[in-house]
Amino acid sequence: MLIHTLDVLSQVPSLERTLVISRDLRALALAREHNARTVTERGSPQLNQALVRATLLARGYGVSGVLVLPADLPLLTKEGIDQLISMATDPPVVVIAPDRHQKGTNALLSSPPGLIEYDFGPDSFSSHLSNARAAGVRVEICNLPSFSLDIDIPEDLEAFQEGRFNKLASSSEE
Repeated sequence: MLIHTLDVLSQVPSLERTLVISRDLRALALAREHNARTVTERGSPQLNQALVRATLLARGYGVSGVLVLPADLPLLTKEGIDQLISMATDPPVVVIAPDRHQKGTNALLSSPPGLIEYDFGPDSFSSHLSNARAAGVRVEICNLPSFSLDIDIPEDLEAFQEGRFNKLASSSEE
């Protein structure tokens, strides 16, 4: 799924660069083969801390926004990313794409970078929504099929393999 994610991201001209964070050296090597920059996560697994580190690095590149996207979205499409990015006009803004259960966050765009605290984990969608509102920034919710299915548990993989979601992503985002 990492290759799929990197391939989709490479088709989005408005993305200045891709940065992959992982502790898996094979994943980082694969990301570099696909022209992504990489950050090695060190210490105990702390996704939110790693994202803060990556956001600081992105700010150093002078980017106008940061899109946090997990690599477990098998329905991810260029059209979905384009639509999400189009919702980020007139910063400051945070765009959140929830999972199909409206519990998790499957994409988070902050323009400018670092507007809110990252709070990935259980019920991250409501946490990110609250954090954005508390920061006083405009919030946009991006409910698209390409962001709805993440592979967290075996049942998610079964749903994807059975094709229960595949037609949704291709038809509603074109």
